[in-house]
Amino acid sequence: MKQNIIHISLTVAALTATMAMCASTAGSTAPNNTTEFSTVVSPPVPKTLKFAGENFSFDRTDMYERLDRELSQLAYTHSSTMLMLKRANRLFPVMTPILKQNGVPEDMVYLACIESTLNQRAYSPAKAAGIWQFIPSTAKQYGLEVNDYVDERYNIEKATAAAARYLRSAYRKYGNWESAMASYNGGQGRISTELEAQLADSAFDLYLVEETTRYVYRIFAAKILMENPAKYGFKIKPDQFYTPLAYTTETVTSTIDNLPQWAKEHGTDYAMLREFNPWIRAKSLPVAAGKSYQIKIPKKQWMSKSSQKLTKHQLYNPDWSI
Repeated sequence: MKQNIIHISLTVAALTATMAMCASTAGSTAPNNTTEFSTVVSPPVPKTLKFAGENFSFDRTDMYERLDRELSQLAYTHSSTMLMLKRANRLFPVMTPILKQNGVPEDMVYLACIESTLNQRAYSPAKAAGIWQFIPSTAKQYGLEVNDYVDERYNIEKATAAAARYLRSAYRKYGNWESAMASYNGGQGRISTELEAQLADSAFDLYLVEETTRYVYRIFAAKILMENPAKYGFKIKPDQFYTPLAYTTETVTSTIDNLPQWAKEHGTDYAMLREFNPWIRAKSLPVAAGKSYQIKIPKKQWMSKSSQKLTKHQLYNPDWSI
C-alpha cells in the first residue's frame, strides 16, 4: 500500500510538471496575426557581358528574360552553386591553360560548370561522364579511351583537351560561340539543321527544345555569378575553397595486376589513388605494349587540411572570397 501511495504521488508530480511546461511553452509561442517571410531578392541582370572576347547585349527582351531565369536559378540553388565555386579553385588552374593551348577561349570553362557543377564523378542517365559529360561514342571520336579499366572522360586534362577540340571545330563550322556552345548540348546535326530550316545565323534566333534553348544562358549566368559571388549572396572565406591537388607523377609502362597493393607500395591507398586518378576504373590496370599512363600519387602534406591555409590572394580569382 505504501508503495502504491508513493507511485501515485510521483505520477501526480510528473503530470503537474508536464502541465506547467506545456503552459509555459504555449505562452511563449502564442499565435499572432503577423506572418514573417525571408527576403527574396531578384538577382541583378547585366546589360552586357564580355564572353569569349565578344560583347553580348541583353537589351533584347527575350534574351534578358532568359538570362534572368538562369541567374535566378543559379543564385538560389545554394548548395550546388557554392560547391561549384569551391571546386573551381582546384580545377580552373588546370582547365583554363588547356583550353587556351587548344585555341579555345578560357571562358569555355563555364560550359563545364553547367555540364557537371565541376563534379569529377558526374554521370548522367544518358551515360555521359566526367566534368565535360562526354557520352562514350563522342569521347572515342575525340581521342579518349573508354573501357572497363580506363575511362579518360574522368581524366581532367585529357577530357578538357577533347572538349576544346570539339568546341574549336564547332566554332569553325558556325562562326559564333553561341551556336558552338548550343551544339555541345543539342548536337551539331540538330543545330545545323535548325539554322538552315529557320533561316538563322545564330543559336540565339532558334526555336529549340527548352534544354538547348536555356543552355547558353546558363553558361553566361555561371560566368556572371562566379566572377562576383558576393554580389549574388555567396560569402565564402578563403580557407573554405578547395586547394589544388598536390602530387607526384609515376609513369606506368607495364600492367599493374593489383592497384591497391601498388598504391601501398607508393605511399598511399587505393581510395586516394582513385580520388586523384578518377579515370582508373578497376583494381588492375592492363597496359598494352607501347602504351603508358601517368598516375598521380598524393603528397602527404596535401592530406592535412590545416596545412593548406589559403589567403584571398592565393585563390584563382581573389574576387571569389569575402
